[in-house]
Amino acid sequence: MRLVSYDAGDGTRAGVLEEDGIHDAGPGGLGVLLRLGAEVRPEGPPVENARLLPPIPDPGKIVLLGLNYRSHAEEAGLEAPETPTFFAKFANALAPAGAEVQLPPYSQKVDYEAEVAYVIGREAKDVSEADALDHIAGYTLLDDLSARDFQFKTLQWMPGKVFDGSAPCGPALVTPDEAGAHDAIEIALTLNGEEMQRSTTADLIHSIPATVAYLSMLMTLEPGDIVSTGTPAGVGSVRRPRVWLKPGDEVVVESPQLGRLETRLT
Repeated sequence: MRLVSYDAGDGTRAGVLEEDGIHDAGPGGLGVLLRLGAEVRPEGPPVENARLLPPIPDPGKIVLLGLNYRSHAEEAGLEAPETPTFFAKFANALAPAGAEVQLPPYSQKVDYEAEVAYVIGREAKDVSEADALDHIAGYTLLDDLSARDFQFKTLQWMPGKVFDGSAPCGPALVTPDEAGAHDAIEIALTLNGEEMQRSTTADLIHSIPATVAYLSMLMTLEPGDIVSTGTPAGVGSVRRPRVWLKPGDEVVVESPQLGRLETRLT
Protein backbone atom coordinates (compact mmCIF):
# COMPACT_ATOMS: atom_id res chain seq x y z
CA MET A 1 0.00 0.00 0.00
CA ARG A 2 0.87 3.66 -0.39
CA LEU A 3 0.08 5.40 2.88
CA VAL A 4 -0.27 9.17 3.30
CA SER A 5 -1.16 11.92 5.68
CA TYR A 6 -3.52 14.56 4.33
CA ASP A 7 -5.81 17.45 5.22
CA ALA A 8 -9.19 18.02 3.60
CA GLY A 9 -10.11 20.96 5.81
CA ASP A 10 -10.82 19.13 9.03
CA GLY A 11 -7.32 18.45 10.34
CA THR A 12 -4.61 15.90 9.75
CA ARG A 13 -5.79 12.42 8.82
CA ALA A 14 -4.23 9.20 7.57
CA GLY A 15 -5.13 7.80 4.19
CA VAL A 16 -4.33 5.25 1.51
CA LEU A 17 -3.33 6.55 -1.91
CA GLU A 18 -5.02 4.58 -4.67
CA GLU A 19 -5.49 5.17 -8.40
CA ASP A 20 -8.76 7.03 -7.88
CA GLY A 21 -7.46 9.23 -5.05
CA ILE A 22 -6.96 9.23 -1.30
CA HIS A 23 -9.20 7.02 0.82
CA ASP A 24 -9.51 7.95 4.48
CA ALA A 25 -7.93 5.69 7.13
CA GLY A 26 -8.50 7.62 10.34
CA PRO A 27 -7.77 10.82 12.26
CA GLY A 28 -4.44 12.16 13.44
CA GLY A 29 -2.19 11.29 10.54
CA LEU A 30 -0.06 8.30 9.69
CA GLY A 31 2.41 8.85 12.51
CA VAL A 32 -0.39 8.63 15.07
CA LEU A 33 -1.59 5.30 13.67
CA LEU A 34 1.93 3.87 13.66
CA ARG A 35 2.46 4.85 17.29
CA LEU A 36 -0.87 3.28 18.22
CA GLY A 37 0.03 0.10 16.36
CA ALA A 38 -3.25 0.40 14.47
CA GLU A 39 -3.90 -1.32 11.18
CA VAL A 40 -4.17 1.15 8.31
CA ARG A 41 -7.08 0.31 6.04
CA PRO A 42 -8.96 2.55 3.59
CA GLU A 43 -12.61 3.38 4.14
CA GLY A 44 -15.25 4.85 1.87
CA PRO A 45 -14.96 6.75 -1.42
CA PRO A 46 -12.06 9.01 -2.40
CA VAL A 47 -11.76 12.14 -0.28
CA GLU A 48 -12.50 15.41 -2.06
CA ASN A 49 -10.13 18.38 -1.83
CA ALA A 50 -7.47 16.35 -0.03
CA ARG A 51 -4.13 18.13 0.38
CA LEU A 52 -1.10 15.92 0.82
CA LEU A 53 1.06 16.47 3.88
CA PRO A 54 4.46 14.90 4.55
CA PRO A 55 3.75 11.17 5.06
CA ILE A 56 4.82 11.48 8.71
CA PRO A 57 4.06 15.09 9.70
CA ASP A 58 5.09 14.66 13.34
CA PRO A 59 8.15 12.37 13.62
CA GLY A 60 9.92 12.06 16.93
CA LYS A 61 13.24 11.90 15.07
CA ILE A 62 14.53 12.72 11.59
CA VAL A 63 17.90 11.01 11.18
CA LEU A 64 19.94 11.35 7.99
CA LEU A 65 22.97 9.36 6.89
CA GLY A 66 25.92 11.18 5.32
CA LEU A 67 28.42 9.83 2.80
CA ASN A 68 26.52 6.57 2.54
CA TYR A 69 26.71 5.92 -1.22
CA ARG A 70 29.98 4.64 -2.63
CA SER A 71 29.58 6.84 -5.69
CA HIS A 72 29.10 10.00 -3.59
CA ALA A 73 32.10 9.27 -1.36
CA GLU A 74 34.21 8.72 -4.50
CA GLU A 75 33.10 11.97 -6.18
CA ALA A 76 33.89 13.86 -2.97
CA GLY A 77 37.35 12.26 -2.84
CA LEU A 78 36.69 10.67 0.54
CA GLU A 79 37.14 7.18 1.91
CA ALA A 80 33.98 5.22 2.56
CA PRO A 81 33.31 5.62 6.31
CA GLU A 82 33.70 2.45 8.36
CA THR A 83 31.08 3.71 10.81
CA PRO A 84 27.83 5.32 9.66
CA THR A 85 27.89 9.12 9.74
CA PHE A 86 24.59 10.69 10.71
CA PHE A 87 23.01 13.99 11.66
CA ALA A 88 19.50 15.28 12.33
CA LYS A 89 16.83 17.54 11.00
CA PHE A 90 13.68 18.68 12.77
CA ALA A 91 9.98 18.75 11.92
CA ASN A 92 10.20 22.34 10.61
CA ALA A 93 12.27 20.94 7.72
CA LEU A 94 9.45 18.75 6.41
CA ALA A 95 7.56 19.75 3.26
CA PRO A 96 5.07 17.69 1.26
CA ALA A 97 5.22 16.64 -2.36
CA GLY A 98 4.40 19.58 -4.61
CA ALA A 99 5.50 22.18 -2.07
CA GLU A 100 7.15 25.50 -2.73
CA VAL A 101 10.21 25.88 -0.52
CA GLN A 102 11.80 29.26 0.14
CA LEU A 103 15.58 29.27 -0.13
CA PRO A 104 17.18 30.62 3.05
CA PRO A 105 18.18 34.26 2.50
CA TYR A 106 21.44 33.80 4.43
CA SER A 107 22.82 31.14 2.04
CA GLN A 108 24.05 31.42 -1.55
CA LYS A 109 24.96 27.74 -1.90
CA VAL A 110 21.92 25.51 -1.46
CA ASP A 111 22.28 22.02 -2.94
CA TYR A 112 19.95 19.10 -3.64
CA GLU A 113 20.33 15.50 -2.39
CA ALA A 114 17.97 12.76 -3.61
CA GLU A 115 17.46 10.13 -0.91
CA VAL A 116 15.48 7.03 0.01
CA ALA A 117 14.12 7.22 3.55
CA TYR A 118 12.54 4.57 5.70
CA VAL A 119 10.07 4.96 8.55
CA ILE A 120 10.13 2.90 11.72
CA GLY A 121 6.94 0.91 12.25
CA ARG A 122 7.59 -0.62 15.65
CA GLU A 123 10.03 0.11 18.45
CA ALA A 124 13.60 -0.93 17.76
CA LYS A 125 16.26 -1.18 20.45
CA ASP A 126 19.42 -3.28 20.01
CA VAL A 127 17.93 -4.88 16.92
CA SER A 128 20.05 -7.30 14.88
CA GLU A 129 20.54 -6.83 11.13
CA ALA A 130 18.69 -10.10 10.61
CA ASP A 131 15.58 -8.71 12.33
CA ALA A 132 15.90 -5.08 11.22
CA LEU A 133 13.46 -5.13 8.31
CA ASP A 134 10.68 -6.29 10.63
CA HIS A 135 10.80 -2.84 12.24
CA ILE A 136 10.31 -0.83 9.02
CA ALA A 137 6.81 0.42 8.14
CA GLY A 138 7.79 1.55 4.65
CA TYR A 139 9.88 3.76 2.40
CA THR A 140 9.53 7.25 0.96
CA LEU A 141 11.50 9.79 -1.06
CA LEU A 142 13.31 12.71 0.58
CA ASP A 143 15.34 15.64 -0.76
CA ASP A 144 18.01 16.65 1.77
CA LEU A 145 18.30 20.31 0.78
CA SER A 146 21.60 21.58 2.15
CA ALA A 147 23.05 25.07 2.60
CA ARG A 148 26.64 24.07 1.89
CA ASP A 149 28.20 27.39 2.95
CA PHE A 150 26.71 26.93 6.43
CA GLN A 151 27.11 23.15 6.50
CA PHE A 152 30.88 23.50 6.50
CA LYS A 153 31.26 26.54 8.75
CA THR A 154 31.78 24.12 11.65
CA LEU A 155 32.75 20.47 12.09
CA GLN A 156 29.08 19.72 12.69
CA TRP A 157 26.97 19.77 9.51
CA MET A 158 23.61 20.70 11.02
CA PRO A 159 23.73 24.51 10.52
CA GLY A 160 23.37 23.86 6.80
CA LYS A 161 20.66 21.24 7.16
CA VAL A 162 17.89 22.69 9.29
CA PHE A 163 16.27 25.56 7.41
CA ASP A 164 12.48 25.52 7.01
CA GLY A 165 11.39 23.18 4.23
CA SER A 166 14.82 21.58 3.85
CA ALA A 167 13.38 18.05 3.83
CA PRO A 168 10.68 17.71 1.18
CA CYS A 169 9.42 14.14 1.35
CA GLY A 170 6.72 11.88 -0.02
CA PRO A 171 4.45 11.60 -1.80
CA ALA A 172 3.57 8.45 0.18
CA LEU A 173 4.96 5.86 2.52
CA VAL A 174 5.22 2.70 0.42
CA THR A 175 4.94 -0.50 2.42
CA PRO A 176 7.80 -3.01 2.08
CA ASP A 177 5.71 -5.57 0.21
CA GLU A 178 5.12 -3.03 -2.56
CA ALA A 179 8.53 -1.32 -2.44
CA GLY A 180 10.36 -4.62 -2.94
CA ALA A 181 13.88 -5.52 -1.87
CA HIS A 182 15.56 -2.96 0.37
CA ASP A 183 18.73 -3.07 -1.74
CA ALA A 184 17.05 -2.61 -5.13
CA ILE A 185 15.15 0.68 -4.77
CA GLU A 186 15.91 3.00 -7.68
CA ILE A 187 16.22 6.76 -7.33
CA ALA A 188 16.87 9.67 -9.70
CA LEU A 189 16.83 13.46 -9.48
CA THR A 190 16.22 16.02 -12.20
CA LEU A 191 16.79 19.76 -11.95
CA ASN A 192 14.65 21.75 -14.39
CA GLY A 193 14.29 18.58 -16.45
CA GLU A 194 18.01 17.70 -16.55
CA GLU A 195 19.05 14.47 -14.85
CA MET A 196 21.60 15.11 -12.10
CA GLN A 197 21.52 11.90 -10.00
CA ARG A 198 20.64 8.25 -10.62
CA SER A 199 21.43 5.18 -8.53
CA THR A 200 19.94 2.37 -6.47
CA THR A 201 20.16 1.38 -2.83
CA ALA A 202 22.48 -1.44 -3.91
CA ASP A 203 25.24 1.22 -3.79
CA LEU A 204 24.74 2.01 -0.10
CA ILE A 205 27.89 1.63 1.98
CA HIS A 206 25.87 0.82 5.10
CA SER A 207 22.73 -1.08 4.13
CA ILE A 208 19.27 -0.33 5.44
CA PRO A 209 19.32 -3.29 7.87
CA ALA A 210 22.81 -2.28 9.02
CA THR A 211 21.72 1.28 9.78
CA VAL A 212 18.65 0.10 11.72
CA ALA A 213 20.92 -2.14 13.81
CA TYR A 214 23.53 0.58 14.39
CA LEU A 215 21.10 3.38 15.24
CA SER A 216 19.02 1.12 17.50
CA MET A 217 22.18 0.31 19.44
CA LEU A 218 22.70 4.02 20.12
CA MET A 219 19.10 4.97 20.82
CA THR A 220 15.58 3.60 20.77
CA LEU A 221 13.95 4.03 17.39
CA GLU A 222 10.23 4.63 17.74
CA PRO A 223 7.25 4.29 15.39
CA GLY A 224 7.13 7.25 13.04
CA ASP A 225 10.85 8.02 13.20
CA ILE A 226 12.29 8.86 9.77
CA VAL A 227 15.74 7.66 8.70
CA SER A 228 17.09 8.91 5.36
CA THR A 229 19.82 6.77 3.86
CA GLY A 230 22.11 9.25 2.07
CA THR A 231 22.53 10.55 -1.47
CA PRO A 232 24.32 9.18 -4.56
CA ALA A 233 26.80 10.92 -6.84
CA GLY A 234 25.83 14.02 -8.80
CA VAL A 235 25.25 16.69 -6.15
CA GLY A 236 25.75 20.27 -7.25
CA SER A 237 28.56 21.09 -4.84
CA VAL A 238 31.08 18.78 -6.55
CA ARG A 239 30.17 19.56 -10.15
CA ARG A 240 32.36 21.74 -12.35
CA PRO A 241 30.98 24.34 -12.62
CA ARG A 242 29.14 24.00 -9.34
CA VAL A 243 25.35 24.03 -9.40
CA TRP A 244 23.46 25.93 -6.71
CA LEU A 245 19.69 26.10 -6.46
CA LYS A 246 17.98 29.39 -7.30
CA PRO A 247 14.42 30.74 -7.14
CA GLY A 248 12.24 29.19 -9.82
CA ASP A 249 14.13 25.90 -9.96
CA GLU A 250 12.08 22.71 -10.09
CA VAL A 251 13.57 19.61 -8.47
CA VAL A 252 12.03 16.18 -9.03
CA VAL A 253 13.10 13.08 -7.11
CA GLU A 254 11.63 9.97 -8.70
CA SER A 255 11.59 6.23 -8.17
CA PRO A 256 9.61 3.50 -9.95
CA GLN A 257 9.00 1.94 -6.55
CA LEU A 258 8.32 5.06 -4.46
CA GLY A 259 6.73 7.61 -6.80
CA ARG A 260 7.50 11.22 -7.69
CA LEU A 261 8.46 14.05 -5.32
CA GLU A 262 8.30 17.51 -6.91
CA THR A 263 9.56 20.70 -5.25
CA ARG A 264 9.71 24.27 -6.51
CA LEU A 265 12.23 26.68 -5.00
CA THR A 266 11.30 30.30 -4.34
